[in-house]
Amino acid sequence: QGQLAQSGGGSVQAGGSLRLSCTASASTFSLASMAWFRQSPGKQREAVALISKEGDGIYYPDSVKGRFTVARDNAKTSLHLQMNNLKPEDTALYYCAAGRVWSLLPREYTVWGQGAQVTVSS
Repeated sequence: QGQLAQSGGGSVQAGGSLRLSCTASASTFSLASMAWFRQSPGKQREAVALISKEGDGIYYPDSVKGRFTVARDNAKTSLHLQMNNLKPEDTALYYCAAGRVWSLLPREYTVWGQGAQVTVSS
């Protein structure tokens, strides 16, 4: 089974920006739709960005649309999430994930990164 290695995250004041990155093995990356999820204490894990295998299909929920941008570099087998105009409610543990199915459901993704904390202070 492939692995995903995450980097980035950290703490920032409201209105600031952070960038998350995720790298995968070529075998994992080439077969997969990719996604970023987040989870905060007491809440379910939710998708904040989906990107299709070829990068031509992208989805954001309304909560982050216009502020978050997902991109993948298939040559470098890397995935990125640029987060701008961050809000305190964006505070969560963020995960990258890979799966064969384009889905908002965490259970459809079979490979996960280790998670990165994002904390936004007001």
